[in-house]
Parts: sequence; C-alpha cells; structure tokens
Amino acid sequence: MKLDGSCHCQAVRFTLESAQPYPFMRCYCSICRKTAGGGGYAINLGGDYRSLIVEGREYLRVYRARLVDAQSGTVMLSSARRHFCGECGSALWLWDPNWPELVHPHASAIDTPLPVPPHNTHMMLDCKASWVMPQVAPGDSCFGEYPNESLAQWHQRLGLVGAEDAFGKAD
Repeated sequence: MKLDGSCHCQAVRFTLESAQPYPFMRCYCSICRKTAGGGGYAINLGGDYRSLIVEGREYLRVYRARLVDAQSGTVMLSSARRHFCGECGSALWLWDPNWPELVHPHASAIDTPLPVPPHNTHMMLDCKASWVMPQVAPGDSCFGEYPNESLAQWHQRLGLVGAEDAFGKAD
C-alpha cells in the first residue's frame, strides 16, 4: 500500500510502500512517549526503506536516544534514528541500520487513510507513565516489554499481507 505522510507544518512530505499498514502496535516506552507523544504511546507502521521518497529533506533532524544499561549505568546511543521535522517538531519515522531495508513511519504522520486493525498490541507496558490508562479491548495483547511477534508476523498471521487492503485494492 502506498502511504503519503507529512509533518504538521508541511515542510517535510514523504511517500513509501508498506506491506504492514495496520496501526495496531502501541508502544508505551519512554522514548516513544516523549518523542512522539499522543496518549502516552506511539504507533509505528512497517515500510520498505528503498521506496522512501522525501521532499523537504533539509528540514529533517535526527534524534538517537540515549540508553542507560541497567547493570553498569553506562550510557550509549541507540542505533535507531528517529527522524522529525526541525521546523515544527513532528515525529515522522524511525530507521535503524541494523535492519536497513525497513523504515517505520509514525501512524500519526501518515495522511493516507489507514485500515482499522482488528485488535491492538500494547507493548512496553512496564515503562508506561503512571498517568497512562491503556485502553485494552477484548482480543488485544499486552506485553511488559517486547511482543512475541513482529509487525510483519502480525500482518501475516492475520492474512493482511498481500491481501486486499481496507479499501478493496490490492497492495
């Protein structure tokens, strides 16, 4: 499915192809919560990095989260690059050189109507802020840390890969 996205001020616009367009996975980690906000969680989609086309690249900024090792207290930079607009601050996508073929746009930055997921996966709940009340519906999965399946595996298990999308068009 082709996805069109942009930042709030429209300085950055982008397109990409996605085989995982259902916004089902809500991440409650402090990095997502603080950099992308919105309800105490962020939702990333899966996309093909090779298909990413960006207009307004000069406005892009990149943030690499600082991670603290719980045992040693050592601080290191995350390999993941969180791209955002330097003009308005909108979170746009995450890219990690460990998986160079993938890009994870924030659902909140996508302008294309997205299909409604049949259920949600709530992850990193052990990290959620005390004020966050997850809206867990029947059929939802909850994980204190990472879920036991990836974005691609979830889509495949539900038959949502290569099938018709919510609008009746082939991916």
